[in-house]
Amino acid sequence: MAREPNTQIVRTLYDILNAGTLDRLGEVIGPTYTAGDGSRGPQAFGKIMAGLRTAFPDLVYTLDEVIGGGDKVAVHWTWRGTNSGPFRALPATGKRVVNTGLAIFRVEDGKVTSALMETDRLGFLMSLGVIPYDPAYGPPPRSEP
Repeated sequence: MAREPNTQIVRTLYDILNAGTLDRLGEVIGPTYTAGDGSRGPQAFGKIMAGLRTAFPDLVYTLDEVIGGGDKVAVHWTWRGTNSGPFRALPATGKRVVNTGLAIFRVEDGKVTSALMETDRLGFLMSLGVIPYDPAYGPPPRSEP
C-alpha cells in the first residue's frame, strides 16, 4: 500500500537522523522551519540534532506510531543511545539511555515547516543520573545495560 506523501517525508527525516547524514536535512526540512531559538531552515534543525548526536553518537530512533492527515504528521518515537559525549553542560556518563517522545510536524510543499515536540525530559535526566530517581513518582525510567 502506498504511503501518504507527507508521512513518507517524515519517515525520510528519521532515516536521515538515524544515518547521521544531517547534511541531507535540506531534502525534508524547509527554509521557513523555525527552531525554538528563532534560527531557521535545515541548519536550525540540524544544530539541535548535531548536539544530540555528539552526546549520543549511536542514537537510533524507532518510529512506534506514525499518523498522517492533511498537512500534519504525528509521530510517537523511542530513541536509544549511549551517552559517550557531553550533552549541553553535562559530561558523558557512559550510560545507555532510552527516551520517548511525540512530535507533530507540518509539511508544506514537500518539506517540514514546523514541529511541535514533547519528550520525557525527566526520565531522560534520571536515566543519566542528573536527577535522582524517587520511587514515589512511579517506575524508574527505562534504560538498558
